[in-house]
Amino acid sequence: MNESKRWKVGIAILVLLFLGGVGIVTVLGIYSYMSKDSVVDGMLASDRIAVIRVDNIIIASETTVDRLEKLRTDASVKAIVLRLNSPGGGVAASQEIYEAVKNCKAEGKRIVVSMGSVAASGAYYIACAADTIVANPGTITGSIGVIFQFPYVKDLFDKIGVSFEVVKSGRYKDAGSAHRKITPEERRLFQGLIDDTWMQFVEAVVQGRRMPADSVKAIADGRIFTGRQAREIGLVDVLGTFEDAKSLAKKMCALPDDAGVREFLPRRKLLDWLSGDLDNLFGAVREKAGLSGLYYLFSE
Repeated sequence: MNESKRWKVGIAILVLLFLGGVGIVTVLGIYSYMSKDSVVDGMLASDRIAVIRVDNIIIASETTVDRLEKLRTDASVKAIVLRLNSPGGGVAASQEIYEAVKNCKAEGKRIVVSMGSVAASGAYYIACAADTIVANPGTITGSIGVIFQFPYVKDLFDKIGVSFEVVKSGRYKDAGSAHRKITPEERRLFQGLIDDTWMQFVEAVVQGRRMPADSVKAIADGRIFTGRQAREIGLVDVLGTFEDAKSLAKKMCALPDDAGVREFLPRRKLLDWLSGDLDNLFGAVREKAGLSGLYYLFSE
């Protein structure tokens, strides 16, 4: 190899090493940025409030529950503001977040819910664990109820010549299958499931809002309310904005206006980001297609 070629090879190697180094630094920077769980604004005092957001359809609860558990044991956090902007979601996921909020409350944290555009069904279930619920006058809330949907595609399958042979261990094992309608007996079975889950929702509202059971049952038919209507019937305490909710949380703990606010960010670790949060995405798709279970969900 002559001198000129050696120089070219050397330069190429240096360029590749440089680009590789830049790439590694960039990836590490992105990972570090996206792995941040929270930020603190305002005065860096020992006492502060925290903000957790619950957005979109509630499919999984793990991230929110983990954050609430961290705050439950954080002595510097005196109050938690839950910013709800969700039409609800899975029954179990909503209940797990609700229980985590109650645990924080039992630890002495003051809990304020701030409702965004929509805080209905499962999101309202979560709100019932709060000390105070703040909603905008035009917030859509309520939708106290349960829904269980089954797709039915037998007619389509008949047209394209598709049929199913089923071997099962019991007569209910294929109840809700897409290739046949449910029987009257299966409908009664599912209605019992719905009724029990609905009653669990009613009990959460009765306990959290200190309302008579009959009053709650009278409005627990899936109907929705504006924030202003909800306040008139006792489902909401205060009409106000997100900023009003944060100010109220500080006042409830006798904190100054410039007290620190720890806000959990909707950022993911790098691998979660690259995957596009597929669990929640596919869960939402399944729900919209009517392919999965019980939901405390306001359906548009």
